[in-house]
Order: sequence, then structure tokens, then C-alpha cells
Amino acid sequence: MSTPEKPVDPQQLRTEIEKTRADLGSTVEALAAKTDVKARAKGAATDAKHRATEAAADAKDRAVEAVSGAKDRTKEAATDAKERAKVVAADVTDRTKVAAADVKDRAQQTAVEVRENPRRAVPPALIGVAAVAVVTGIVVAARRRRA
Repeated sequence: MSTPEKPVDPQQLRTEIEKTRADLGSTVEALAAKTDVKARAKGAATDAKHRATEAAADAKDRAVEAVSGAKDRTKEAATDAKERAKVVAADVTDRTKVAAADVKDRAQQTAVEVRENPRRAVPPALIGVAAVAVVTGIVVAARRRRA
């Protein structure tokens, strides 16, 4: 605080005293601030509040960006799905036309064959129905005998 050399000049001595008083005042203020728990807690709470507000704002911004990105991806996916649906629908339409033409050709060919050879006209379904009728008749007759 004081220098080993003693100032001779009274003005120099006053300047050194003022400087020492200022340093001492700053030190006392710093110590008082450290011992003021209420003020320190209030300052810490204010700092925490500011940090929480900033964190909430950052989280909100990130959420808005995420929602925006999700909307964009959803729109792209919907557009892609529509395009794929159009392609599939066109493919199904083409295949249906080909199948219809094939069925029509086969029907015409079968009609020609029936006209040319009427004996082949007995469809297999008719034979199947007759077989079922015969089996049903046998079963009914057998049950009547048991009863």
C-alpha cells in the first residue's frame, strides 16, 4: 500500500491517500457484494430466467423448423405417391384392355369351335353338375334306407 520511500511532498502524499481510499472502497464494495446473499440469489435467478427464455426460444425455433421440414417431406411424399398411383392405374388399365381383348378372342374362338363341332359343346361345368347330382342322389337314397 505504501511505498518503501516516504513521499516528501504533501501533494504527493494526498494523492497516495486518495488512491488508497479508492482501492479500499472498491475492496469493501466487493466484499459487501459477496456477502449480500439476497442480491446474489436474485442475480442468479435473473440469469437463470434469461437462459431459460433463450432456451425456450431456441427450442421453439427448432420445432418450427422441424414442422416445416416435415410438411415439405409430406408434400413430396404425397406428390410421389400420386405419380406412382397414376403409373399403376395406367398399367392396370392397359392390362385390363389386353385381358378383355384376350377373353373376347377366346370367346369368339370357342363360339366358332362349337359351331364347327357341336359334340365338344358340352361344357365341363355341366358334367360337374351332373356328377354332383348323382352323388347327392346316392347319399339321399342311403339315408332313407337307414331311417
